[in-house]
Amino acid sequence: MKKFMVLALVIAALAVAGAAWAGPVQGVTDTEIRIGQWGPQTGPAALWGAVARGTGVYFDLLNAEGGINGRKIKYYLRDDGYNPNRTKAIAKELWEQEKIWGFACGVGTSPGMAVMPYIIKNNIPWVGMATGSPHWTQPPKKTIFGVYPLYPDEAQILTAYAIDTMKKKKIAFFYQNDDYGKGGLEGCLRELKKRGMKLAADVPVEVGETDLASHVMKLKKSGADAVIMWVYPKHAAIMLGTSAKLGYRPQWMACSTLSDVALMFKITKGLWKDTIFGNFAELPDSTNKLMLKYHRAQQKYAPKERWGVFFYAGFGFVEPMVEGIKRAGKDLSVDNFVKAMETLKDFQGIMGPITYSAERRQGIKQVFLAKCVPGIVMVKGKKVTYGKGKRLSGWLKID
Repeated sequence: MKKFMVLALVIAALAVAGAAWAGPVQGVTDTEIRIGQWGPQTGPAALWGAVARGTGVYFDLLNAEGGINGRKIKYYLRDDGYNPNRTKAIAKELWEQEKIWGFACGVGTSPGMAVMPYIIKNNIPWVGMATGSPHWTQPPKKTIFGVYPLYPDEAQILTAYAIDTMKKKKIAFFYQNDDYGKGGLEGCLRELKKRGMKLAADVPVEVGETDLASHVMKLKKSGADAVIMWVYPKHAAIMLGTSAKLGYRPQWMACSTLSDVALMFKITKGLWKDTIFGNFAELPDSTNKLMLKYHRAQQKYAPKERWGVFFYAGFGFVEPMVEGIKRAGKDLSVDNFVKAMETLKDFQGIMGPITYSAERRQGIKQVFLAKCVPGIVMVKGKKVTYGKGKRLSGWLKID
């Protein structure tokens, strides 16, 4: 009897010890957490590559403050050139060779779609993809947490604003012919259908196209008085330049993927003026305390980078991941991290309020609208005109 009691106590002690010991977790040591990201540093979408570099500066800032729960972030950035095949190779390399713990951000719907099955299969945390596709969160996946507001919702808000506030009668849609562009088109059509209206024209463009004259003529022929764009920055610049040459000047409206207003003003040579666009984060001249802190970090760790929304979005998309790691404590097992993420409710960083739960993986559900207006800055004693955002609305949400 005595031997049996001793054995029972030993088994109980081992059970308690086992519950407390989470075991080794890939990419995590007592002093380090390995996090990876892909982003286009070259190729047609390279202007969006600032997102991944912004995340690197955010991690530099956190590491200088002591890291998270005593661990420093080791960051792996890879250039996928906005090419899904390269994205797949990068995800495999970072997970299987560099032994990372999780992925942050990642620009582009098509690149992200190419690696999502691999990420799900290997149970890898992935937070803050820099794209508003519903594919990430509908239906919810255990380890994937979206931040970016959904493209269909944002397009619906822009369409409603064009009709209700600007009194536009004929809406056209110019979009990248993939899941990114089609996501926006879906929202525009949804809003028009609700009102018994039809699209004046939908004009797709392939990523590699550079001559957009025929696209402009289709839009012009439709008689559209407002055109909503869901393309990458270079295509938006070509569209506005070609339209100006051909004498077509509708009200231009744009997805938040084109919300880096100073950059868009510069690459369109001022044609971005008066364009109305969606926003998922504070404007660059915001006096928000976190924005000021992040701006100082950019000046310290990456002084050659331009302070624009594409760059500091790399901070904002990762804020909830950092908060989840903090709340998970020393045990950074995937299950413990997921539980910690599900406790975020109206979490506030530099973007809209973020909420997750066991049933919800879509963080932000709101955008606000702004308009490009000219500003003046003195550079070496000379006045230089630049584009800045003028806020037109508060945070807007599709119910």
